[in-house]
Amino acid sequence: MSPTVFTIIISSLATGTIITMTSHHWLMAWIGLEMNTLAIIPVISTMYNPRSTEAATKYFLTQAAASAMILFSSMINSWQTGTWDITNLSYSPAHILLTTALAMKLGLAPMHFWLPEVLQGSTLTTALIITTWQKLAPMALIFMTLNNLSTTTLILLGLLSSIIGGWGGLNQTQTRKIMAFSSIAHLGWMTTIASIMPNIMILNLVIYMIMTTALFCSLILSKSKTIQDTTATWTLSPTLTTMMMILLLSLGGLPPLTGFMPKWLILEELVAQNLSPTATIMAMSALLSLFFYMRLTYTTTLTLSPNTAQAKFKWRFKPNRTTLLMWASSTISIFFLPLTPLITQ
Repeated sequence: MSPTVFTIIISSLATGTIITMTSHHWLMAWIGLEMNTLAIIPVISTMYNPRSTEAATKYFLTQAAASAMILFSSMINSWQTGTWDITNLSYSPAHILLTTALAMKLGLAPMHFWLPEVLQGSTLTTALIITTWQKLAPMALIFMTLNNLSTTTLILLGLLSSIIGGWGGLNQTQTRKIMAFSSIAHLGWMTTIASIMPNIMILNLVIYMIMTTALFCSLILSKSKTIQDTTATWTLSPTLTTMMMILLLSLGGLPPLTGFMPKWLILEELVAQNLSPTATIMAMSALLSLFFYMRLTYTTTLTLSPNTAQAKFKWRFKPNRTTLLMWASSTISIFFLPLTPLITQ
């Protein structure tokens, strides 16, 4: 893809998200979502193989169906209430349609089936965009319509997503599919707390995006597409190996790393709202996710790939350079926990 075309596509992607996040009218939000979807399709299908074409088709069909449902819910709401204002969603069937559509957009269970398949068919860089930037517009719509959405429905969707996100990742060997199920689980945590404490949801979204960006940068640098590939990371850079280990543990939510902060705040708030059974199930589902993070940690740092004495290190014809984005996101993903009291004031 030429730099000019790539610049136009990425600009359209950013513009679509910003239009949705800043709009008050349902039609403008829908236009933003459509721009966003149409811009990412060429990026997914840049590999020119059947797998990426299939991934682009699946992504397009899912997102188009979800966008149509959003448009339909806003139309029946405006028909009943006489307004197209996003915050004034007071018609009950419109809530149900919108919740379903946004769950499909985000990849929440039980509308999550497209996400692992699409990530597996795209490159690691495209997978990074889908799991981070593409979540912003639907989350913005959830944030704007929170007063009208059903709390019970959101908690149930969140619970199911965190369980399936943990369960589904257990049997995976591809790093992109593991990151897809990791994304589903994290979005489940965000959805559970959304209607109870929106500020924690935003904090969780920001931290999730930073941690996912840091880990994807490490995977891109080490070209690790499968669990087996991660066993050879130490030959590339021992520093990178250590960073990946700590990042994976942070994603799993272990203290004293940054990933513990949103889980701690969410569980605390759920218990304060007398939702102890929900908090217990969420904590148990986090253990499922922690298992596959620990497995990746083990293969990355404690397993040596089979090699002969003559070929201990990888040939580096084109040595990759670590980027400022990678180091900045990695640092925040590891050392941010002590700032929790400052954030929660």
